[in-house]
Amino acid sequence: MVVGDASLDIDLLVIGAGPGGYVAAIRAAQLGQKVIIADKAHFGGVCLNIGCIPSKALINAAHHYEEMQHADKYGLSAGQVGVDFGKVQDYKGSVVNRMTSGVEMLLKANKVEMFRGEVMFINETEARLFNDQEAPRYRFKNCIIATGSRPIELKAFPFGGRILSSTEALSLPEVPKSMVVIGGGYIGAELGQMYAKFGTQLTILEGADTILPGFDKDMSNLVVKKLKKNNVEIVTGALAKSAEQTDKDVTVTYEVNGETKSVTADYLLVTVGRRPNTDGELGLDLIGMKLTDRGLIEVDDQCRTSIPHIYAIGDIVPGPALAHKASYEAKVAAEAIAGLPSKVDYKCIPAVAFTDPECASVGYTEKEAKEKGYNVKSSKFPFGGNGRAVTLDGADGFMKIISEADTGLVLGAQIAGVEASTMIAELGLAIEMGATIEDIALTIHAHPTLGEITMDTAELAMGHPIHTVAPKK
Repeated sequence: MVVGDASLDIDLLVIGAGPGGYVAAIRAAQLGQKVIIADKAHFGGVCLNIGCIPSKALINAAHHYEEMQHADKYGLSAGQVGVDFGKVQDYKGSVVNRMTSGVEMLLKANKVEMFRGEVMFINETEARLFNDQEAPRYRFKNCIIATGSRPIELKAFPFGGRILSSTEALSLPEVPKSMVVIGGGYIGAELGQMYAKFGTQLTILEGADTILPGFDKDMSNLVVKKLKKNNVEIVTGALAKSAEQTDKDVTVTYEVNGETKSVTADYLLVTVGRRPNTDGELGLDLIGMKLTDRGLIEVDDQCRTSIPHIYAIGDIVPGPALAHKASYEAKVAAEAIAGLPSKVDYKCIPAVAFTDPECASVGYTEKEAKEKGYNVKSSKFPFGGNGRAVTLDGADGFMKIISEADTGLVLGAQIAGVEASTMIAELGLAIEMGATIEDIALTIHAHPTLGEITMDTAELAMGHPIHTVAPKK
């Protein structure tokens, strides 16, 4: 099939090529669908181009720079450590290019047609795809909308000049001498800490009583401790009011404890959440798509919208705006279109902040489990009791497993420490499979590994810990 031949019908039109869209397209093609995927920007979406992947590349570089500065504690010396931020950005670009080209290769290998351009619904079964060169019209049997989200822009802090969204913050040509971040959620904390490690004098303004408000406070406290070592000023309970910028700096006025204050920096980064891309020229209003008050698309447990043959996934539907949630929903939607009985089950969606230390959570917190009526046991094991964590200079962390006291059923887990983002997967599997703490404790974990922390935490929950002292009853 030649993209652009408007006379041909299509089984499935996928709108958006991020971690939701491209996964949906590939899975649908595997199930025998004739698929076209369209994206007005880059294949791989925000995640691979201006989000998850480039931010983690920069965070990795910042971590190595910090380690090099303090290598003497390992008995190592490397002379004067410097930063060529242009080359750091080149490294980030090479990572992005490798990942996005990989996505395009996978789409081609699965015979998915790709269209670079925008999409506008004509009616419930037809859409026009258009760019500067062509504007073909397609008739589809089914459609999956996966248009993602964009940073929320506050009226008092319009993006431009020295006021940045996360997109611009990832592409600065040099390390700023100073920066103010409005919003201490995971994006603000991750990017802010990255620049702080490179030497930026950072100020975080957060409206809640702690940064990373989506995580347990004992987790965010560890991040706060490390941020302070990076000379970061954290102002909680702060209400940002206005900003005035020149060609050299920006001054932010904020209110805290009834007092008005201001801070001047090279840049202001605004990270107060993301807005679903359901407005604009897509034309959802033209086809009568049902949206929530927040502009999200209402869907059922197969990701089906109010129009039965149109599906929606990812940031544009209710739930956390996470790439892995979008990919999960993508498979469900593609399989539902193929007639399979797949349905979403959000029992254990992991959440991760790539701060230092990393924070990860899955399933219920202790508070949530109690609210659900469980008789809860909370077991907390320190990273300092694990040999591998100590050899990685990562003793400052912990794992907490939430279990049902009577049965040992694993209900949730929270981890703050080195490689928490990787370790959380085993706990997610335990919850998904209905495992108990005894199942985990009886699983032989290799030594010396961070995975042993999971086993040790389970043994602690059973009342016979080996590598920590059991709390007094």
